[in-house]
Amino acid sequence: MSTGAISIVVVVAVVLAAALVIRVVRAGASRKERALRRRFGREYEMSVAQHAGDDKAAQRDLEERLRRYGDLRTQPLSGELRERYVSEWAAAQEMFIESPERAVAGADQLLARLAHDRGYPSDRYEEQVAALSVHHADHVQGYRQIHDAAARAREGQADTEELREAVVHARPFFEALVRPPHHSATTRPEPTHRHHGGHQSRLNRWLPGAGAGHARLGHTRKGGAW
Repeated sequence: MSTGAISIVVVVAVVLAAALVIRVVRAGASRKERALRRRFGREYEMSVAQHAGDDKAAQRDLEERLRRYGDLRTQPLSGELRERYVSEWAAAQEMFIESPERAVAGADQLLARLAHDRGYPSDRYEEQVAALSVHHADHVQGYRQIHDAAARAREGQADTEELREAVVHARPFFEALVRPPHHSATTRPEPTHRHHGGHQSRLNRWLPGAGAGHARLGHTRKGGAW
């Protein structure tokens, strides 16, 4: 075989090998992306948005969260503590009528304490949210929303509708954290105090539901959860 022919064969082999490497790398990246999307759901898209559309940076961020918090062992609530939190959430609901700002601030602080009592980091808000995003990816955005709304309310920049929506979206996060072990996602917190009928019509008037995707914020169950 001539030198020219050998050179052509070598070049073709190199090109094919490079193409194969690219395919393997892309396949691996695709599998990683699919795995992260399955694990984080909407949180994956949130991370991409936070990194200005940079998928690679978002994936590195999510992988780092998994590395740090994937093996975090959380603690169940005692029955007494769980009942206390359900009662406090109901009290925040009733407070919303008179003072939406105080109600949202109280709910934000309640969720931070609840996450701490479940065993999530509590020294810094950002660290707590990162850990929660690994184990409650479907609902952690509700925590962010009410935290941001509370901050805006302190500055006088949040209207009542924004605060109402923040509480509506935070409710699934609260229910996920307060739910007893081995209960399904459809299980609601159990009753802990009497239904306050005098507040019912006022709640329905001031806090209408957020649409088909959410339970009515103004509908007070016996347990007090919105």
